[in-house]
Amino acid sequence: MAVTFTVRYHSKVVADDIPALSPTWKERVRGAVESKLTLTPENYGKPLRQSLHGYRKLRVGDYRVVFRIERETVYVLAILHRSVVYKKAEERVKGKTF
Repeated sequence: MAVTFTVRYHSKVVADDIPALSPTWKERVRGAVESKLTLTPENYGKPLRQSLHGYRKLRVGDYRVVFRIERETVYVLAILHRSVVYKKAEERVKGKTF
């Protein structure tokens, strides 16, 4: 029996990250999250280190989805361009609100 994971987004992802994406990138990221993170998130994404230990990154072109798996829930911390995602994700870890 397959477990379906619930995806929850950080408030800044909903308010800032997703609206900033172009329609094409929104569709690509949505497709990747729905197909990969809802079924077997532990098989996707590379584990992160240092201050983002416990989080993983899913590469979608030049964008990264930073997420954490807790039981049957996937918490998405950031969806940003690779040039800024880790700095912003680190800031969000300090005051995370899902």
